[in-house]
Amino acid sequence: MKILGITGWSGSGKTTLLTALLPLLTARGLRVSTVKHAHHDFDLDQPGKDSWRHREAGAREVLIATGRRWALLHENQGEEPGLADLLARLAPVELVLVEGFKASPHAKLEVHRPALGRAPIWPGRADIVAVAADAPLPACPRPVLPLGDPPAIADWIMHFLAHDDAGVTAA
Repeated sequence: MKILGITGWSGSGKTTLLTALLPLLTARGLRVSTVKHAHHDFDLDQPGKDSWRHREAGAREVLIATGRRWALLHENQGEEPGLADLLARLAPVELVLVEGFKASPHAKLEVHRPALGRAPIWPGRADIVAVAADAPLPACPRPVLPLGDPPAIADWIMHFLAHDDAGVTAA
């Protein structure tokens, strides 16, 4: 599997870009999975439902399955798992797009909107290999991609993935 992160400050449009890229990349024949980091508690389960009751009663993992999908809910006991641990749980695909995990050393595409007034993340970060921006970034030494043109970004991703020496981390 190859990994490419989508990183940027909150409100920059990471999720919007990622969801625009997914159908474009899958239409090109890639099997793509995603990993999303959240900085807060979340719950896919609903209080009172059987699977919620299983977890509340002490189950370490609860697997919920239907004819359309399944989900594995795992209760962390202590430390938050690292990206490598999470990637090991995924079925094999050609590409995993990772939203969040800024500190992990995998290759990343930064989403940057200068009008938000936040400094770019890319300076001093070799793991950020390109920037998708909604304005010119003349001082950026990396490829600057047009944020409003997901097909152009998908083209760049396909080219990037085709080069083994491009720095994409294999899992």
